[in-house]
Amino acid sequence: MSIKYKVIERGEPGVVGGGVKKFYATPVQDGELSLDELTTAIEKSCTVNGADIRAVLYAMVDEAVANLADGRIIRFGDLGSLRISLSSEGKATSEEVNANCIKTASVIFTPGSKIKNMLATAKYSKVQ
Repeated sequence: MSIKYKVIERGEPGVVGGGVKKFYATPVQDGELSLDELTTAIEKSCTVNGADIRAVLYAMVDEAVANLADGRIIRFGDLGSLRISLSSEGKATSEEVNANCIKTASVIFTPGSKIKNMLATAKYSKVQ
């Protein structure tokens, strides 16, 4: 199996008219895997029934949300981890920094060992 990619042309960011344009590889997404499809696939590979699998997955999402909101890093073993990241305005002194300085919050996913290994050993194929 290989990761499919296509070639796209991009201009220079921040340059009016795009500046010097170059060609880059970008991954081709080939469909999605829904929660129901994931549940069915897991159900086929173990003895746990679909209702229990869905219950665990939904509970995992609820727990991840609650724990991220409490400032914890969520570690999913070989899958990877989730953590909160903030973007804020810079101020001259620490006293000037408050919650109003925070512009955006995002969740960062860091892949675990199995995903890192898959990426390190991946083969690629170009599509038209």
